[in-house]
Amino acid sequence: MDTTAVTSSSSATQGDSASAAAKNVLGKDDFLKLLTAQLANQDPLQPVDNQAFIAQLAQFSSLEQLQNVTSRLDTLLLATASNNQLSTASLVGKSVSYKTSSVALDGTTAPGLSVKLDANASVTCLVQDASGRTVRSLVLGARDAGTFDLGFDGRDASGAPLPAGQYTLQLSARDAQGQDVAVEARGQGRVTGITFDGGAAELLIGQDHVKLSDVSEITQA
Repeated sequence: MDTTAVTSSSSATQGDSASAAAKNVLGKDDFLKLLTAQLANQDPLQPVDNQAFIAQLAQFSSLEQLQNVTSRLDTLLLATASNNQLSTASLVGKSVSYKTSSVALDGTTAPGLSVKLDANASVTCLVQDASGRTVRSLVLGARDAGTFDLGFDGRDASGAPLPAGQYTLQLSARDAQGQDVAVEARGQGRVTGITFDGGAAELLIGQDHVKLSDVSEITQA
């Protein structure tokens, strides 16, 4: 069997398909050519109806305006994205407080974590490793609404430093009536870099990647 002939035939078929697809797309130049041809070949005894002609001109005008608007929107979106990247880059070197549900430990440095509590409540926090095992249980007791230090030093219950890695923080809070109260952990650190993976900016703080939507406060380092 001649594989060259098969390949050539396949390429020709793909080329024909691409050409057919291209012909199905009507641009403004094609529209104008059709309109001009219609006028040139009209029957003098039965000329194109004025209202129909005006409607066709309106369609052409709308098509051209839509293409112009699309082009301008693309330019505007590109400019906006570039401006956002420049604005985000100015955060490098700043101190940031951010909402978090986990903490990255390096095995030596105590993490700077705090708690934001919406109302007076009794608070507890479970620190869990990557396998879901609780490695530290923190009973913070009755607390007033506001922000306070979590008191987690990066060690287990026996006082030994926890191995480096990512740990989950399971916070819970209940008021005097036993009702759940909104509570969240807050991390804090200096921004050392920015990533733009997938078009979304994330701040590099220590070993953490922080979304801009999770940032609650920005101050000078």
